[in-house]
Amino acid sequence: MAYQDALALQRRLHGHSADDHLLMLEHPHVVTLGRRGRREHLLVDVEALGGSVVETDRGGEVTYHGPGQLVGYPILTVPGRRGGGMADTAAYVGGVEQLLIDVLADLGLEAGRLDRHTGVWIDPEGLRPRKIAAIGVRLSRARSMHGFALNVDPDLEWFARIVPCGITGLGVTSLSAEGIDVSMQQVVDLVAQRAAGRWGAHGRIDRADVAHRVAPADLAQFTRDAAGEAPGSAAGEAEPDGAAAGDAAAVDAAAGNGDGTSSRLLGRLAHARLQGGDDAGGVPYRSRKPEWMRVPLSTGPTFHEVRSTLRCLDLVTVCEEAGCPNISECWNDGTATFMILGERCTRACGFCLVDTRRPGPVDSDEPERVAEAAVRMSLEHVVVTMVARDDLPGGGAEAVAATVAAVRRRLPDARVETLISDLGGDPDALQTVFDARPDVLNHNIETVARLQRAVRPSAGYARSLAVLSRAKSAGLTTKSSIIAGMGETHDEVVQTMADLHAAGTDIVTIGQYLRPSARHLPVDRWWPPDAFEQWRKIGESMGISHVESSPLTRSSYHARQAADAAATAGRSPDQPLATT
Repeated sequence: MAYQDALALQRRLHGHSADDHLLMLEHPHVVTLGRRGRREHLLVDVEALGGSVVETDRGGEVTYHGPGQLVGYPILTVPGRRGGGMADTAAYVGGVEQLLIDVLADLGLEAGRLDRHTGVWIDPEGLRPRKIAAIGVRLSRARSMHGFALNVDPDLEWFARIVPCGITGLGVTSLSAEGIDVSMQQVVDLVAQRAAGRWGAHGRIDRADVAHRVAPADLAQFTRDAAGEAPGSAAGEAEPDGAAAGDAAAVDAAAGNGDGTSSRLLGRLAHARLQGGDDAGGVPYRSRKPEWMRVPLSTGPTFHEVRSTLRCLDLVTVCEEAGCPNISECWNDGTATFMILGERCTRACGFCLVDTRRPGPVDSDEPERVAEAAVRMSLEHVVVTMVARDDLPGGGAEAVAATVAAVRRRLPDARVETLISDLGGDPDALQTVFDARPDVLNHNIETVARLQRAVRPSAGYARSLAVLSRAKSAGLTTKSSIIAGMGETHDEVVQTMADLHAAGTDIVTIGQYLRPSARHLPVDRWWPPDAFEQWRKIGESMGISHVESSPLTRSSYHARQAADAAATAGRSPDQPLATT
């Protein structure tokens, strides 16, 4: 997870969540400077070596984060008498040190503290003290931020490129360098166990893990196992490095199992501890839908007017491209969800019907045509979604902003809702959209943490939470969607809603997954209508302003009504409801 993404999420959890959290992750190569950090402690050009440099508000000086290092960010209400004074900070830091010392003892490695040097050290009283974990924290309003970095098996050469923590003459080490052969997952499990005992002993503890990325060889084995094929078969081959999403989808389509499901997709599902397909109790592809999922196609004059307007202006809608079951209801009501930047997406999510072949050039006239369609349809609430365009600088953010501006020029009293990709987490691209001030900023988390890698391998659970956190911090009304029926449990849906609420999400939609084709994710189960109603009640009891939850709900379903409900829920009784 990029450092800036983690920082955005931390800040939201620190300032706006009453719960305690522990984020555990790895960063790409990054050197951070704390409040006492000095640029002269950067001994080389870090950025030329593929790293980044970030100034931050934690205590301490210069340190390094990168692959093979477990970074932990506890966001806790810290007990104390001074609301985060020096004595409370020292006591808290000592507790973090002790947690890591205990974890290392669990692994058979003796560690301790070194006078005048914060952190955890190997052989602190010997001839060669060496740091194995750095600690840098910030306490504000009795809440903690930042945390610790435990070296499991990072490239230790990076520490020779800085003056770590401003300390000269002392070394840096790792579990691997000390002869401890342990996986990152094993270390995470131990830290989680110790943290639960130290910080969560008197309350409920929830844990949500995002499945690790799978190495090509491991994915091949999972794929063979899932498809029931022998080693070396074609379905077990991983796509070449750098293959485009559309190319990967073509390979998947040619390497399916008995009902056409992509074997590679089944391999990712197996890795996420979910067996797809009929043998695992999933829904057979050609089975009949339950009664509550059957929607008859009903067209009328307004439906045909909407279709004619869209065809005349050469516009694409997610209603058609994603095979939405509510197209009749919405188009008969005179509404549609515009999809900009073409009809081809650069990502191949396991649930989505949108075309993944190589996309075409950006149409510079498209924003004005969307605005013209909104005028012709007399829309009061305009929903604009986008395909992911990782091939474009900024991911297509400028086109989103231009479309918002075009609609506002033509329909100044209409609300505009944008459903965006994560834009690669690019802060400048996100800010471009935020500066356009959409009335609702929608970004979909799609599924629970455990299934992210299987369901949408080019995106990320933590990044999505960071996008929503940044949007909320920018003062926008935020929205996200969960798709149910891909292998999640009831409690995981509740936990995802809790994470969305902690990130500041105002509106959440939850709907049943419908399998678009035989090569897409299998339906794990049909959740009954009362499950969706239960989720709605639980989400709103958490404090989410509005939860739209039913089997047929989709991200833009009843978008205007949801925005109205969220605006009403978010205002005081004597505050008038805004009309724009």
